[in-house]
Formats: sequence, structure tokens, C-alpha cells
Amino acid sequence: TGGFSRRCSKLINSSQLLYQEYSDVVLNKEIQSQQRLDSLAEAPGLSSPRQPRKTLAYSESYLQRLSAASSGSLWQEIPVVRNSTVLLSMTHEDQKLQEAKFELIVSEASYLRSLHIAVDHFQLSAPLRATLTNQEHQWLFSRLQDVRDVSTTFLSDLEENFENNIFSFQVCDVVLSHAPDFRRVYLPYVTNQTYQERTFQSLLNSNSSFREVLEKLESDPVCQRLSLKSFLILPFQRITRLKLLLQNILKRTQPGSAEEAEATKAHHALEKLIRDCNNNVQRMRRTEELIYLSQKIEFECKIFPLISQSRWLVKSGELTALEFNVSPGLRRKLNTRPVHLHLFNDCLLLSRPREGSRFLVFDHAPFSSIRGEKCEMKLHGPHKNLFRLFLRHNAQGTQAEFLFRTDTQSEKLRWISALSMPREELDLLECYDSPQVQCLRAYKPRENDELALEKADVVMVTQQSSDGWLEGVRLSDGERGWFPVQQVEFISNPEVRARNLKEAHRVKTAKLQLVEQRA
Repeated sequence: TGGFSRRCSKLINSSQLLYQEYSDVVLNKEIQSQQRLDSLAEAPGLSSPRQPRKTLAYSESYLQRLSAASSGSLWQEIPVVRNSTVLLSMTHEDQKLQEAKFELIVSEASYLRSLHIAVDHFQLSAPLRATLTNQEHQWLFSRLQDVRDVSTTFLSDLEENFENNIFSFQVCDVVLSHAPDFRRVYLPYVTNQTYQERTFQSLLNSNSSFREVLEKLESDPVCQRLSLKSFLILPFQRITRLKLLLQNILKRTQPGSAEEAEATKAHHALEKLIRDCNNNVQRMRRTEELIYLSQKIEFECKIFPLISQSRWLVKSGELTALEFNVSPGLRRKLNTRPVHLHLFNDCLLLSRPREGSRFLVFDHAPFSSIRGEKCEMKLHGPHKNLFRLFLRHNAQGTQAEFLFRTDTQSEKLRWISALSMPREELDLLECYDSPQVQCLRAYKPRENDELALEKADVVMVTQQSSDGWLEGVRLSDGERGWFPVQQVEFISNPEVRARNLKEAHRVKTAKLQLVEQRA
């Protein structure tokens, strides 16, 4: 297929690992590299007390396979490179640039190897196909074969470029030339993700024939104990990783060089594709969420239409409202009642919870007229984690004020953060004193205000709660959100934090220059 009819890939079987584990190996190396720098760069006695370093656990067989897979994954380990004098004349930074480019090629070969199994072993399986309707099969696999075809020709061109000049090969121009093909196949595949997830879960729950055939297919040695689900999510994981690989290349190019310009263009193209993929998925989920809520919400105050193309849910949850009433003896009595908040990007609804997960809205206000702030009031008993909510213009056109209690400090901080006006973009070069963390384990958000994390992500921390939650900005793309501290490790050395900020600023500056040139 595709490029394989022209030439046979020399890298596709060079590693024993499929992309799922190859990717894990590389990300663990990145984590360990950051940890090593953090330890080496530290000046004794100057840093704050360190917490014990969190270790990454591996099984014995995994380590054996990692050792086997790592032997041919470095550019400088290729015999023709190792036996030449070229390395002697190259700077350490130039060698790192070549390694970053070579990793893009090797990882694409591993990715394509996994795609072959996804298509040939699962999608084209006649027994599995017999358990599915045409619609289920389409929703489950979507355009996976098209994704494989694009990866095939992409790898073929990468390898051809590499073989033509092993010592000074380029990859960013190849990425840029394939960007339209990436958009053609990845955008519809990722947009189908919601239907794919639902179809897969529904089949597991209600189709015993599907479960039996799938279990047999997954037990085949060709899958290396990996599940169908891990193969289905590969395309979005790969396109995201590809952007980060381009970012690593961009950081190592010479400022102002033609190579920097090419890397910036390729990185920008992938960033736009990922943003469009995310927007498509979010648009579908947000619309479904609004339709669902509109069926659960009733108004006892002024009604307004809830469903709007430009509206989405930012945060929701049940809080405890505290109200002081003056008794006949002029003594203040504290009463409590449950109030459910639905915070959208353009308005806030305050409701009384009803049976059957229904809500009766008693007040609402536009986002521009609300404000949340900490409350320092000390109350006896369980009344901690208080914050005030101010409505400058509510449903009756008047002002209103509420005092709320949350169960945890993190919930209080998250509500105050969500109720604040959108913050200005941070100037990274002014954030040297801000803490940073590195992600050790991936995290999938459970609420709308949380940040999705992948292994090795570096996040600048903007807020921390006493019950184990952090708010932060990911340096690679500027996304902001909350995440549990158990998933990450603090970067304690100021030199390493400064380096991370400078690299992120370098990428951001290069992108802004590209946008200005195009304008």
C-alpha cells in the first residue's frame, strides 16, 4: 500500500515494541532526563527541602524489551555514523538536534507497525466483522485504514530523505508537505471519537459475541497483551506527540535560521490541526451536554433559552448556601440549604436540586456581572471553606449576594477560579519564581475545569490546595486547569525551571513571528 509499493521500510521492524510501549519508553526517558538535570544542577544548601524522588515501576520483561528496543533508536548508534569522523566536528547541541529529528522517524515506524495490527488484525477480522452492524463497524474503526495509508507514505518519504543524507537530513519539510493529508484523515477520525467510545462501551456491555471474539483477538501474541482500545486511540496520541517532537526540534535549531523557520511552520500546522480536532470533539460534547441539561432544568424566575451554539458548561456542582436569619429575640440564626450552580462561559444559573437529577432555577446572571471571592469569616462547627458570590445584575435586575460552603478547600479555590474573569496570558519570562511540576502518570479529566496530562508534560503551577490539587498552565501549549498532585513531581531546581521557561518562550516567539509574517 502507498509508499510500501515503492520501497520497503528498513525501520518498521527495527524495534520489538509496538508504538504504545515505545511511546511509554520514550516518555519515561524524558522524565528521567528532567529528574537527572534537576539533581545535577542543584547547588547543595541553596534549594528548598526535597521530597523523596518518585520512582517509575517496571516489570522485568518490560525492562528486557526496553533494553532490546533502545539499541537502535539513536542516530549516533547507526554504524555508518558511529564509524565516521562527523561526530567529532559536531557540537553537542547539533548532535541533540539530529537525535530529535531521528526520533521522529523511528517513532513513526513504530506507530505504523501498531497501525498495521489495528487494521489487519482487528478491523479486517472477519469473525469480528460478523458480530457488528455496518454502522457499528464504521463508528468503531472510522477511517483507520486511511490513517495507515497516510502514515505509510509519510514514513516512506521520511526514510528516503534520511537515506539521501544521513549526516544532515531534514524532517520538518516532509512533515509540512504531508500536513494536508494529516488534516484529511485525522480530523474526521478524531471527531468520531465520541461515537467510537460509546459504541465500544455499548458493545462490551450488550454484545456477548463481540466480547468473545475480541478476547480471542486480544490474546493473540501479535498484540503483545495490548487491548483494541489502546490501538483505537493511537491516531490522536500520535498527532499530539508529533507536535511535541517538532517542538523539540524547533528548540534546538539556530535562531533566525531557515531550519528554524521550517520547524516553526510544521509545528504551527500540527498545532492548528490538533486545535481543530479538539474543537470538533468539544463542540459535539458541549451541544449534547446542553441538550441534556435543557431537559433537566426548569425556571421559576425569568426564562431564557439555554441551548446556544456559543455556550458551553464550564463547571457545575452542588454547594451549601449559608443564610443568617434574625430570630424574635434578635439572635442571629444560621440556616443552610443546598444550591446547585451551573456556570457557563456566558452566564450562571442558581438552582434548587429536585428529585430525578432535576433543577429549579431561582436566579441567574450574565458572566460579566458575577464575582467570586474568598471569605475570611470564622464560624463555629463544620463551616469551613467559605466563599462569597456577588451578582451585580441578576434575573430581577438587582444585586444579590450569597455565602457558600464547599466540602474541601480545592473545591472552594476551583469555584473562585472559575468565577473569575478570564486571565491575561502569562509572560513566561516573568514567572521564574513560579513552581513547576513534571507529569509522571497520565491524567484524564473528570470535570470541565481539569487539565488533561500526558507523561513528561511540564506545568507551571499557579495555585495549590491543602487537599492535594494544583492549578497550572502547561508550558507546551498554554492550556490551564486543575489536576491531582499525585500525578506529578515538583521540579525543585531554579536553573531547570528557568530553562523550561526559556524553551517555551522560544517556541512561542517563533510562532508569533510566523503569524506576523503571514499577516
